[in-house]
Amino acid sequence: MAWLRNLSKFSNIKSSQRANKTDPFHLLPSFTFFSHFSSQPIEEKPYVKPVEHSSGLEPTKPHEKPRVVVLGSGWAGCRLMKGLDPHIYDIVCVSPRNHMVFTPLLASTCVGTLEFRSVAEPIGRIQPAISREPGSYFFLANCTSIDAHNHTVECETVTDGEQTIDPWKFTVSYDKLVIALGSHPSTFGIQGVNEHAIFLREVHHAQEIRRKLLLNLMLSDVPGIPEEEKQRLLHCVVVGGGPTGVEFSGELSDFIMKDVRQRYTHVKDYIRVTLIEANEILSSFDDRLRLYATKQLTKSGVRLVRGIVKDVKAQKIILNDGTEVPYGLLVWSTGVGPSPIIQSLDLPKAPGGRIGVDEWLRVPSVQDVFSIGDCSGFVESTGRPTLPALAQVAERQGKYLANMLNKIGKAGAGHANSGKEIELGDPFVYKHLGSMATIGRYKALVDLRQSKEGKGIALAGVLSFFIWRSAYITRVVSWRNRFYVFINWITTLVFGRDISRL
Repeated sequence: MAWLRNLSKFSNIKSSQRANKTDPFHLLPSFTFFSHFSSQPIEEKPYVKPVEHSSGLEPTKPHEKPRVVVLGSGWAGCRLMKGLDPHIYDIVCVSPRNHMVFTPLLASTCVGTLEFRSVAEPIGRIQPAISREPGSYFFLANCTSIDAHNHTVECETVTDGEQTIDPWKFTVSYDKLVIALGSHPSTFGIQGVNEHAIFLREVHHAQEIRRKLLLNLMLSDVPGIPEEEKQRLLHCVVVGGGPTGVEFSGELSDFIMKDVRQRYTHVKDYIRVTLIEANEILSSFDDRLRLYATKQLTKSGVRLVRGIVKDVKAQKIILNDGTEVPYGLLVWSTGVGPSPIIQSLDLPKAPGGRIGVDEWLRVPSVQDVFSIGDCSGFVESTGRPTLPALAQVAERQGKYLANMLNKIGKAGAGHANSGKEIELGDPFVYKHLGSMATIGRYKALVDLRQSKEGKGIALAGVLSFFIWRSAYITRVVSWRNRFYVFINWITTLVFGRDISRL
């Protein structure tokens, strides 16, 4: 047995040597790194202390392409990445999701009008260089801090709640940094919102709404359920009368009128939709359009309640006048505000807590840092108002900044601290193209005014519905998803909505 003991010692020595070697990119100890992500059981080996230096992407060399790091994969970040020239820059995206969500159609997925993949566009399709170029990457991670002085971003991997995988921290060096982290749902400090309400901003939110809605429909059909409990289960409450809340209410009323009444005949008279708004619904729209929307929603069975939510409990909400509203499904869409990471960053702030930017979307007082989308706003010194948190604002900013960064790169100023004397061109100017919203029953609103006080075309009805659909299907990023959306619309029209609870 002596040869077996010697073989065991030799194996332990080799394992220790392998654990101390690092990969060519000077990142993590190779064996230790992959052990974090392996799904196969790994035989126990002697503990090796990890290397002390921080792992990640090191600063680029002068002969290498400069690196643009984009934080976020929303409208602003994805439009930026689409417009960046991969022959000039290496592109690195850090985001907790690997796709962009086409939010205007997200409400349709909650009730089966569209399938979830129809509104999700993989980042690798938006900017193929991230999947192909050796210096471009996508990291499924959250940004935890930014060191603007040293041009680095601290990140932590997203593990999606898996107990077998620990989050891994790493550092990414940048030449240009674009912060496009979006916004966070506003709860106004009301207790119970995060615990009991469902937001409607991500695909997993729509999936949760759909599963909850169908579960309540099936539970209410079980023999022996008390009448009061059945009414609660089938009461869908939407808080917030903006475009998201109104469009979801319209989709839900269509689902009830056309599908629930046919397939859940035992409980069809119990299901209700209530829309709660503190002021007027669709406050940014023309007064005539708001009145039309109110009439159509009421005609579709949506109950409109004016009030302010004071508290949210597990099965009911309490309004400021003391009224208790029981619910089985609660959807919260009361606007957005700065996310916790934006609030924690030591960067100049605009009114409202957003990251402050100048007329060229640069963050003042720091080099090579830009911010676009819902997380950014003009600093007071520019004299410009904060732009609304709209997809068209974010998309326009992403396009503008991509063109500007390409110009900087072509001028040879793409590397860190090298663009001080570059002429940036015209500052960013936003021109509002109008607003649209669907309200159910093949009707929609189209408001083409450039401002709330301005004059312009305002349409409502069936014609507006076809304008709404035509406009959004052309804005879907890829031809693949346009085809999915079109086929889903035809399938729903002919066969009805998919009510499978998957």
